[in-house]
Amino acid sequence: MKIRTQLLLAMAVLSLGSFARADDKPATPAPAADIGKGLAQHDFLYAGEARDRRVFIIRNGQVAWSYEEPDGKGEISDATLLSNGNVLLAHQFAVELISPEKKVLWRYDVPKGSEVHTAMPIGKEHVLYIQNGPEPMLRVVNIVSGEIKKQFPLPVKNVKSTHGQFRHARLTTAGTIMVAHMDLGKVAEYDSTGKELWSIPAPGCWGVTPLANGNILITDPHGVHEVNRDHQTVWEVTKTDLKDYKLSNLQLAWRLPSGNTLLNNWVNEFNGKIDTAAAPLQALEVTPDKKVVWTLRSWAAPVNLGPATTIQILDQPTSPENVTFGDIK
Repeated sequence: MKIRTQLLLAMAVLSLGSFARADDKPATPAPAADIGKGLAQHDFLYAGEARDRRVFIIRNGQVAWSYEEPDGKGEISDATLLSNGNVLLAHQFAVELISPEKKVLWRYDVPKGSEVHTAMPIGKEHVLYIQNGPEPMLRVVNIVSGEIKKQFPLPVKNVKSTHGQFRHARLTTAGTIMVAHMDLGKVAEYDSTGKELWSIPAPGCWGVTPLANGNILITDPHGVHEVNRDHQTVWEVTKTDLKDYKLSNLQLAWRLPSGNTLLNNWVNEFNGKIDTAAAPLQALEVTPDKKVVWTLRSWAAPVNLGPATTIQILDQPTSPENVTFGDIK
């Protein structure tokens, strides 16, 4: 009888333990197992919106080059490695072109009350950037002469809400530009005169990547969506598809030559220190059938990459400056 009573009590305790009390804090989910070769999976450029404005170039699994912007303000939202080794940065309050020797070759300081979160090279002499603020605009500058070659206003939902207007834009092979209107919840295509040619509703859109097949990759908080010109979603990968991984904030995505899709997973370190022991993935690569073939998690020595926003794969020689915008090339 005594043994039976003890057994019943033990079962009751176990039963009670299976119900979380209202004041219990949920356990932090353990990170899913890493897949692939870590830093050695690809050569890549890496930067992210973080307290420290750092950029890395990883080759053969090692840091081949790094740069820390010393200004002490802003966050890197966009970074591009040119074929000559220069790196173009947009870090909220400035746009800079940095040489491999870490010399500032050109710099634009953003006016007070405005921000720049996306910039792209056009050839070796021009830079295109989008400026958030009370007068939101797209501008192309000749960085040799300082001349403004093109400029036109862009529509926003609220001119007083500077930070939330734009994050990402990219030029197409047709010489137009795709812009993610974050506050308007749409992606729009413009020609070099500022005329809107095409748009699609995209609530929460952060990133936009034109594809070689004419489709567009759009990244929002829920996932990455490939849409065509008829407004049809032809492929997507969502957080639900990747439920084995703790994904917080997707910002950008890229289609790789293999057909796989690479997406970043940004983590906000401005609201508190990141627990590196349980740190989330910084990026992952999925096949067309949504199988994960690479996960990037590098939060501690020897390489702490920090939060991820933009990644440029460098497995093959690349010339991202070989683009046009209207007659500018």
